Amino acid sequence: MALLAPSILSADFTNIQDAVRIAEDAGADIIHVDIMDGHFVPGLTFGPQLVSAIKEKTSLPVDVHLMVDNPAVLSPLFIDAGADWISIHVEASIHLQRDIQIIKDKGLKAGVALNPATPIHTLQNILHDLDYVLLMTVNPGWGGQTFIESSHRKISHLRSWIKGQKLDTLIEIDGGVETVNMDQLLLDGTDVFVAGSSIYKSDDPAGTIAQMKAILSRGKEKE
Repeated sequence: MALLAPSILSADFTNIQDAVRIAEDAGADIIHVDIMDGHFVPGLTFGPQLVSAIKEKTSLPVDVHLMVDNPAVLSPLFIDAGADWISIHVEASIHLQRDIQIIKDKGLKAGVALNPATPIHTLQNILHDLDYVLLMTVNPGWGGQTFIESSHRKISHLRSWIKGQKLDTLIEIDGGVETVNMDQLLLDGTDVFVAGSSIYKSDDPAGTIAQMKAILSRGKEKE
């Protein structure tokens, strides 16, 4: 079953607790938290204290996406804060295998994130160690961007590679996910859908989550 991960980056920062409650009550599978340092990407967002606070309010897994220059320094802080999934960028890690192993040794799901222009062959020597790959389908740094259409081909190529290697690595995508493109993204091979603005900027966030979950359920039935 494909999973839905609402991104609280697009929620009302003054009421994150409500955003988490809406996601859980509406049937979301994961809470996605974007961490930006103002260097690797332009934005500056949350710290580990927020992850700790979210963990106290939800039973859902918390998926932390580190868009930072120094993942080796910051990932232990988010491990201690209670993250369940942590992804770091291939573009930011000097010692990628070591940084991934630190996360896995703590029993968390470990992922590598790729920016839109970063080719999937950069994962050649790390793919077998990963629980998931996070493909950015917009340029990271802020929400509300339009899906980059060439990402369809990138997702499909990665799915074929994973299948050919007989791995169970998940493909997560982040950026421009809407109800109108989810069917095709399922066909491409996406397993985890991160959606922010399309949920929290809608008139009915809970209804949008329910609609997205219905699309994912129908997609599973077609397989």
